[in-house]
Amino acid sequence: MKQMLKRIFLLTLLLIGVSQVQAQINQQNDKLYVRLAEIEIRPECIEAYRKILVYEAKESVAKEKGVLSIFPMTIAGEPHKIRILEIYASKQAYSSHLETEHFKFYKNETAKMVKDLKLIDLETLDPEFISMIFKKAVD
Repeated sequence: MKQMLKRIFLLTLLLIGVSQVQAQINQQNDKLYVRLAEIEIRPECIEAYRKILVYEAKESVAKEKGVLSIFPMTIAGEPHKIRILEIYASKQAYSSHLETEHFKFYKNETAKMVKDLKLIDLETLDPEFISMIFKKAVD
């Protein structure tokens, strides 16, 4: 009887440990995933690239619930230097985005237009603040 109680106790501890690890994994997956893309485009491809990028950004935000922002910009006076602020509801939302037809179209069509690409993962200082930003943008 004592041995059985000991096993039940150890099994309970194991299950608690596993559930805590799973909760931690879920919490990490639920965090915003923010990325800054720094892209240099071949000068002769700027207009074609921009059209495809704008299409992809609009499709992503319109069709994907987990895509909160794909906000393309250029460095002032340097139209071949693109910056894209990407904000996803989670890392999983980002992974799903990579599998969409519009993203695959963008990657395939622009591959030879890109001279340099740097992807920078960012961490938010205050994740709740994002709701204020988007609310203000809509108002």
